[in-house]
Amino acid sequence: MAITCMDIPKFLFALLLPPVGVFLEKGCTHHLAICILLTILGYIPGIIYACYIILAY
Repeated sequence: MAITCMDIPKFLFALLLPPVGVFLEKGCTHHLAICILLTILGYIPGIIYACYIILAY
């Protein structure tokens, strides 16, 4: 999927606070819960998951 102008702020939020980037992309779904859990367990896995969600959808 092509990256649009709206994805740039999502990526910035994904780097700073990964759950916020996922929330902006998918809303309050199970993806947000997974991202919060990954961010708590380790910051880098949360970032990777958030970037994956933003790129995949």
